[in-house]
Amino acid sequence: MAGTKEMNMAKAINLALHEALERDENVVVMGEDVGYDEGVFRITEGLVQKYGEKRIIDTPLAEAGIMGTAIGMAIYGLRPVCEIQFSDFANYAFNQMESHAARFRNRTRGQIKTPLVMRMPSGGGIRALEHHSESREATWAHVPGLKVVMPSGPRSARALLHSAIQDDDAVVFYEPKSLYRLFKEEVPDEIETFPIGKAQVVKEGKDLTVVAFGASFRVALDAIETLEEDQDVSIELIDLLSISPMDHATICKSVEKTGRLVVVHEGPRNLGIAAEIIARVNEHAFLSLEAPIKRVTGYDVPMPYFSKEQFFLPDADKVALACIETIKF
Repeated sequence: MAGTKEMNMAKAINLALHEALERDENVVVMGEDVGYDEGVFRITEGLVQKYGEKRIIDTPLAEAGIMGTAIGMAIYGLRPVCEIQFSDFANYAFNQMESHAARFRNRTRGQIKTPLVMRMPSGGGIRALEHHSESREATWAHVPGLKVVMPSGPRSARALLHSAIQDDDAVVFYEPKSLYRLFKEEVPDEIETFPIGKAQVVKEGKDLTVVAFGASFRVALDAIETLEEDQDVSIELIDLLSISPMDHATICKSVEKTGRLVVVHEGPRNLGIAAEIIARVNEHAFLSLEAPIKRVTGYDVPMPYFSKEQFFLPDADKVALACIETIKF
């Protein structure tokens, strides 16, 4: 494809950071080991050498301090992009984000904005230790005033990160770390953005709608491709991309066509993103349903260690079974 480069998600995010820093002198990158160590996953590779220590800022191991400082920077005109090494530790920054970043626009009746990004590796699949593999996007999506997004591949990662950096509100940017170097994808040479708050219909179908995001999107895609090869079914696949605000209109339009829905995500089931999607479909497209909605999710337990990790995560077999049962209902 002309005008594109093939790259993995880690390189695509790194490219977006380089482009944003080059494009806007108000963009700064800060976080734990983002400078000369280039981040725990090497996402900030080459940034400090090119842009210097005033724009690529190594911080203490203090998530509350990172985000509190970023809020002050944002109020005074900068656009900080903050890396939290693992999303599991972002709870230490929750007070700063919920009490301040999410509220300043409302608190000042629109006079003060907080254009900052909190980007962080999320989810399991890399056999990490405890507190390094959780999926807590539902916690942040519950906070009014915060935007929450999660890409599913290199192209969406780069485009969504540009959108997040340019947004005038605080954006929580989840990066599925199991996808960092899992596969490559064509990424356009020119900068592109994906609108926050808009899902993508990646594949059209007529028998069933599947909604997924992040690493679970790749699992759902694999399951659908296998199902359609083996059975006479046509499945529509939606990449949610934006968790909050959520594009339920695209989902409901698809359900009105297919009459059936399966939702897939890695996080725990209780009060998860699937529950919110199902509630909105019940509110806006209930009479179109021809079968109960199924969810394929993680379990309501902490992410297990090493050998048990794959039993926790949604996989293609679990998704395929849910699809078959929903279609045959």
